[in-house]
Amino acid sequence: MSSPQPVLPWPSAQPGPQRGAAARLRLPVVGRGARLAAAAVALTLCGVAILAMVERQTGPPGFLVGLGLAVLPVPLVLGVLVWLDRVAPLPPRALLFCFAWGSCAATLVAILANSWTSDLLASHQGPRGETIGSAVVAPLVEESCKGTAVLLMFLLRRRYADSLTHGIVLAGFTACGFAFTENVLYLGRSYTEDRAAGDGMDGTVYTFLLRGVLSPFAHPLFTALIGIGLGAAALARHPLVRVAAPPAGWLAAVALHGVWNAAAGLGTGGFLLVYGVCMMPAFAGLIGLSVWSRCEELMVIASQLPLYAWSGWLGPGEPEALSVMRLRRRARRQARALYGPAGGQAMTEYIALATALAQLRRSAERGTTPTGEFTLRESELLRRLSAHRPYAASVMARVALPPPPPWAPAGPAPDAPL
Repeated sequence: MSSPQPVLPWPSAQPGPQRGAAARLRLPVVGRGARLAAAAVALTLCGVAILAMVERQTGPPGFLVGLGLAVLPVPLVLGVLVWLDRVAPLPPRALLFCFAWGSCAATLVAILANSWTSDLLASHQGPRGETIGSAVVAPLVEESCKGTAVLLMFLLRRRYADSLTHGIVLAGFTACGFAFTENVLYLGRSYTEDRAAGDGMDGTVYTFLLRGVLSPFAHPLFTALIGIGLGAAALARHPLVRVAAPPAGWLAAVALHGVWNAAAGLGTGGFLLVYGVCMMPAFAGLIGLSVWSRCEELMVIASQLPLYAWSGWLGPGEPEALSVMRLRRRARRQARALYGPAGGQAMTEYIALATALAQLRRSAERGTTPTGEFTLRESELLRRLSAHRPYAASVMARVALPPPPPWAPAGPAPDAPL
């Protein structure tokens, strides 16, 4: 038997001072600055350590060549993730944390753990131990290290990991940072070995083609499965799904990573077979799920914001305009034309607040946000939204369609409960 849906309050009919006063209630945040400083110091120390470790293994020339080549795929991968995150953008500090975690902390722990286990397995199993280490131990260690960043967001900043899209983006940034540092190491080693052998740059070119051209999205693909598991847990209504989704995503990431690593020992023909039969369909599936999740976010905006237009917080036609990416871009352009760069930035914030408001109400309807927390956060979002209304109304009037959308609520009165 399904659990009853929470009854959420209807927004007040018009913005007023009493709404702003209620919105100023804040949950106490103790030691936030200290936690941020501690995280920054810890990641910096990890960065210094991994930098010294990679430079020692590659040598200064190899390090510089590896760094120059490893950075080439990064804008492509991050650009795709930023595009995917356009509907409800995550804070830059969250994305920076994930990239820094992947490139510094996760790689440092993974290299140390992989080196130790590889030596242990090789001493007991010989060549077979190296295969086990590559196909089994390395995926376990690396996906656990990368997935920890997304798990921390899920536990400590739930609203940053509250959807499939956000789970994929956070995991992708973490994995991109991990792949960047790992590519510096492998490309730098290849260059150093090529110089020592004196037979050209074949090894470096082959490594770059494999890691920078054929598989720049490999690590993001693996870790995205962890992000999907945590995002599904955040959206799920059933307790069993909330518990089972994160470990299922982690196991899927480890399994796919293990298949990828094992394919490297099958020769060129075996590798290409695994690449075409396994990796490409998995990547295509991730693309399809990502696009669907992005469209779902826009549908949430279209279905939730009419309530706030009906009660006076938004203008007629604004919910429809805010649920169409083309009209959102047009609104930002209009704001820049009317009010300059500051107006464009303010309109960006207005769109983000309206999007967060729609997602918050959807989350509360699904029972994943308690009613008390919903009321507090809704009040804060509405207070900030109303502060932009004097200029946003004129901009949105130029963008939104004049008649109210056909799906605007027409039944209950503004003072009635939902």
